[in-house]
Amino acid sequence: MAQWDALVDAALARLASRSLLRATRPIALAPPPAQPETFPGPGPWDRTAVEIRLDGATLRQWLAEGGEANGQEEEVGEKLILFSGNDYMGLSSHPAIRDAAVKAAQEYGMGPRGSALICGYTTYHKMVEESLAELKKKEDCLLCPTGFSANMAVMTALGNISSLLAVGRKPTKEERIAIFSDALNHASIIDGIRLAERQQEVVAFVYKHCDMSHLDFLLSSCSMENKVVITDSLFSMDGDFAPLPELVNLRRKYGFLLVIDDAHGTLVCGENGGGAPELFECENDIDISVGTLSKAAGCQGGFIACSSRWRRLIQSRGRSFIFSTALPVPIVASVHAALCVSRKERWRRSVIWRHVQYFASLTKLNITSPIISIIVGSEEAALRAGRHMLRSGFHVTPIRPPTVPPNSCRLRITLSASHSSDDITRLVDALTPWLPDKQDLVHRDDMPSKL
Repeated sequence: MAQWDALVDAALARLASRSLLRATRPIALAPPPAQPETFPGPGPWDRTAVEIRLDGATLRQWLAEGGEANGQEEEVGEKLILFSGNDYMGLSSHPAIRDAAVKAAQEYGMGPRGSALICGYTTYHKMVEESLAELKKKEDCLLCPTGFSANMAVMTALGNISSLLAVGRKPTKEERIAIFSDALNHASIIDGIRLAERQQEVVAFVYKHCDMSHLDFLLSSCSMENKVVITDSLFSMDGDFAPLPELVNLRRKYGFLLVIDDAHGTLVCGENGGGAPELFECENDIDISVGTLSKAAGCQGGFIACSSRWRRLIQSRGRSFIFSTALPVPIVASVHAALCVSRKERWRRSVIWRHVQYFASLTKLNITSPIISIIVGSEEAALRAGRHMLRSGFHVTPIRPPTVPPNSCRLRITLSASHSSDDITRLVDALTPWLPDKQDLVHRDDMPSKL
């Protein structure tokens, strides 16, 4: 991608000439203790990741949602099985993650409180960035407070390239960055694009969800020189994968920058947990990989895996990174432990995908990931289905607008390594009234664009 390397280098040179290049300077902390303890199979702590309780008042409020309350006290067990979280690997309750956070807090408290460019960046942060860069097969990585802020930082830094190179004026339309975004991309991508558009730095094009013919048409019709395609790798509300092999072929044809948000694929997909690019064997064809540490890692935070030149640009122009306080040291220590556990306890990934196959075999639904959407239509129907699941002992939150378009309300179910086969069997029994006879949950062309 020589064209993009040259663009970024030119933008960096412009920043350097104005003394606006910024760098992280890690505060030295003693390294964490030896490798965390790992286990050959599930332990009692795994149940705490999926067994939850709601107090009586919350249960009554949920059951009354939608106006179905009959005025009588309803007996519902307070203990529920959680099927609506994103803790796919079940690491949030792992002893190693707990111990790492506790020991770091005892040693350093929350650590230096400031943005990463001032005093919040430590050798712990650097250590986790190096681990994530290795996992994602990238030269470098930048930790962010959240996955949302990571996507925002990438989008604003991308737009800044056109402004930096225009020198003293707004870039013309042909000088702006053309961003091609999947219609169902995450809100953080959409908001980042909108912000860059507002600054008159990018022009956005939305292609139909996972429709490579439409994307090809838009790319071939666009005369703008600098093109970017951005997509979720695994879509959070539909559970389908972006067609990464086809995107890679289009990248070779058009020379665009390929950016993915691998929030739901990281640690879940691929033999090593490298995410959707590892699963589809295209790691070297992804230019920037954004991710989160609050889902399969079971912790908190976001990251941008990229080249060193891109890191320098983003940390100098990505406002959501620059103006946010860095992650607390105990959180970063827990992330480091989670990455170590993920490498050692590979059986967790195997369990997740066995659960996916088992759910598919019980329901005969066409599912391809641990995210399963049961589309029920109206908000009223979704609320009714949610109450039914609650009464059956399951925490399955109805998903409604603005998260999803009108009349596509759904029960969103997520499978975790901490679930048991019995949990899934009982879940499917409870879902029976809401399961369609035959439903393709992978590809929905009728969904309107969220952008």
